[in-house]
Amino acid sequence: MTVNHGIDRVQVTFDDESLVADAGLLLVATVAARLGLEALIDSTVRLAGRVGGARPGRKALTLIHAMISGADCIDDTNRLRAGATGAVLGHRVMAPSTLGTFLRSFTFGHVRQLEAVVAKAIERAWGAGAGPTATLIVDVDSTICQVHGYAKAGAAYGYTKVLGYHPLLATRADTGEVLHARLRKGSVNTARGIIRFIDELLARLGRAGGGDAIIVRADSGFYQHKLLDRLSRAGVGFSVTIAQRQPVRAAIEAIPESAWQRIDYPDGPAHVAECLYRNRRLIVRRVPGHRGAQGQLFNKWRYHASVTTLAGPAWALHRQHRVHAVVELSIRDLKAGGLAHLPSGSFNANSAWLQHAVLAHNLTRWTAQLGGHTTNQLMVAKTFRTRLLTIPGRLVNRSGQPTLRLPARWPWADQFHSALDVLRTLPPVPG
Repeated sequence: MTVNHGIDRVQVTFDDESLVADAGLLLVATVAARLGLEALIDSTVRLAGRVGGARPGRKALTLIHAMISGADCIDDTNRLRAGATGAVLGHRVMAPSTLGTFLRSFTFGHVRQLEAVVAKAIERAWGAGAGPTATLIVDVDSTICQVHGYAKAGAAYGYTKVLGYHPLLATRADTGEVLHARLRKGSVNTARGIIRFIDELLARLGRAGGGDAIIVRADSGFYQHKLLDRLSRAGVGFSVTIAQRQPVRAAIEAIPESAWQRIDYPDGPAHVAECLYRNRRLIVRRVPGHRGAQGQLFNKWRYHASVTTLAGPAWALHRQHRVHAVVELSIRDLKAGGLAHLPSGSFNANSAWLQHAVLAHNLTRWTAQLGGHTTNQLMVAKTFRTRLLTIPGRLVNRSGQPTLRLPARWPWADQFHSALDVLRTLPPVPG
C-alpha cells in the first residue's frame, strides 16, 4: 500500500475570520433585499410581547438562508455564523437557541401571518419579472413528511402507514415555486381542507396577477364534485384524475373501438379516447393489461382517466395532464432541504418551519429565474446550490471597498457574475 505523505503534511486550523462558507448566498440575499423580505416579515408577523418574538425578520432570514445552503435542522444554521459568512447576507445571523425559541413562539394566527408573507413575496417577485406571461398552470398535491418519535404534536400514521405530517401544496408548473402550502396532521384524508385551500390560493393568485388564465391539475385523491364546481364557478380550468369506480368504468367500456387513437407512450403502445361523464369531458388512456407468471392476460386493458374543462384534442389534453407529475420535483427539492425534518414538538412551530422552507425554496427559484441563470427554470435546487451557492470565498476590505474573493477557475464563474449583475439592477420594492 502506498501512503501519500503529502496529504499527511497538510496542517488544519480554523482561524480565518475572513472566510465565507457559502459565498453564493450573496445572490439570494440580493433578491431578498430587493424584495424587502426582512421589513415585510417585521411588519406582518406580529410576535411582539412573546418570548423570542423580537426582530422576526432577522430570525426568519437566518432560517431561510440556512435552508438555502442546505440546512435541514435548527443547529445547521450555525454554518452561517462561521467566518465572515454573515457579512454577505445583509443581516445579523441569529444563534440556533434563539431560532428555536422564535419558532416555538408561533401560534396558529402567527403562522397565518407568515403565510401572508409568502403571498406578498410572490406578489413582489412576480412584479419584479418572475410572474407568468401565459396561462398559469397550478399543480395541487400532498406529501408525507416522515418523522421519528412520538413527541411531535399532530404527527400520526396515515394511508402510507408512515408516521409523519401530511402537508398540502400548490406549485407553479413552469418554475416549480410553491404558491401555497399548509401543514396538516399525518392522519388526515388527502383532500381534507381542499376547498378552503383553493379559495385562499385563488385569492392569492388574484392579488399577484400574471397570466391570462389559470388551470389546476390534481390526482384522484382530490376528485370531488364540490372542488370541481368551485373551480368552474371561479372560471378556472381543471384536469383532475378520477378513480376507476364502476360508473366511470362503465362509461369507459362504452367507448367504441373506432374512437381510440394510438399515441406514443414511454411504457409502450397506448391509446387515447374521450367520452362524457356527468356532462364533463373524460379523457382516457389505455395500455395493455397485466400478465401473470404463466403469461395469462388478466385484463385486456388498463385505464387512466381524468375529467377536464379544457379544450383541445384528447391526446394533447392527456399529455398535458401527465406533466402533473412535475410537482414531484418541487416536493423532492423541499425534502432535500428544509422539509427533510420538522424539528419541533410543537405543531405551530413546525407549521412555521414549513413556511420558512417555502420561502427558501421560492427564493432559490426566483434567484435563478430573475438572474437569468438558465432557461431550464426547473433546475433542481441541489444543482443550483452546487454551482452557484456553496462557493468558498474570502471577504477582504481594501481602501474601504469590500471584495468577495472566490476560487480561480470556478466552472460557473461567468454565470455567477452575470446573475449578480442582473439582480443588482432590480429596483427595490417601495417601502
